[in-house]
Amino acid sequence: MRLDTPADHTNEAERLLRTAEQYPGDREPLLLRAAAHLELAGDRARATTLYDTLLSTPPAPEDPHLVRALKAANLWEYGHEAEARAIIAGLRATAPESPSAWEIVGEALEAHDELEASEETFSTAVKALVPLPHEQEVPYAAVSLLVSRHRVRRLLAREHDDWDVLADRLHTGTVPLDELHDPKRTWALGSSDPAELQAEITRLRSELGSYRTALSRPFPVAVLLWPREELTELLTAYPELEAEYPTYDAHLTDLEASLRELAAAGTPNLGVVRGTVPSYEAFAASEGASPADADLLPQYATTLAARGRAVPWPPERTAPCWCGSGGPYADCHGKELP
Repeated sequence: MRLDTPADHTNEAERLLRTAEQYPGDREPLLLRAAAHLELAGDRARATTLYDTLLSTPPAPEDPHLVRALKAANLWEYGHEAEARAIIAGLRATAPESPSAWEIVGEALEAHDELEASEETFSTAVKALVPLPHEQEVPYAAVSLLVSRHRVRRLLAREHDDWDVLADRLHTGTVPLDELHDPKRTWALGSSDPAELQAEITRLRSELGSYRTALSRPFPVAVLLWPREELTELLTAYPELEAEYPTYDAHLTDLEASLRELAAAGTPNLGVVRGTVPSYEAFAASEGASPADADLLPQYATTLAARGRAVPWPPERTAPCWCGSGGPYADCHGKELP
């Protein structure tokens, strides 16, 4: 369903709030999404109330810095600049490990023409999270920080530095970052030259593709992982699913193979979600279906991913493997498959 009007966003926020009451374990991602819809509906005061609820009532949020950053950006948009600045100053002094919190603070400053402070914020973040020389794979959230920093520095007419070079190297769009972030682009929109207008359309399409990718980050294409004990319980209760999961080791091997096939086909933002039998049974009941129905499994995985339960795949090679073995990914399922 397309959400085209403020009323649509308000209704979606109400639906998410009802879902949060049914699934308290998923309260944080659901309330954050509800707050985002309330902001789009223009009900920023109520969105602030949701951010305050997350920060003040147990359980504590997994990423309190992100919640505070979202609250500050929202406050600034409806006239509470002093409070927003105080929160932002506190966040910058705290130096959060969350790339998303840095991103929101930097963009809030940029949106209000605080370009020097925005550039300083992005620079502090990338220097802490992507120290140079950086030879390992850069997480997506950190790539977004690099690109945003590149944009602000371009607006300030700063010379490229090593992080700008890294942003250029990691950028996958068809239009180079220097062209996308050219401050003179706004003049092209008033041009009567068809060639200039066509070039701007091409740039905008490339930029739109980047935004679509960014928007899809909380909802990756997810593959369902059953821990050993959960899989045993699942197959004991629903032996009809043994065709899907003949053995635990085969389940893990098939999961890695599926992810590699999706990656080879160009599917972005892949993730792994862990299933539990009680959660799966509750999901089946909400769908009016039987847990023994194998067609329900991918829907369950998608629902878990939409609630923010997905772990990005692949892990860095030295990071723990997604399977839960505790070993490095490179020595576990990161090896070449037979």
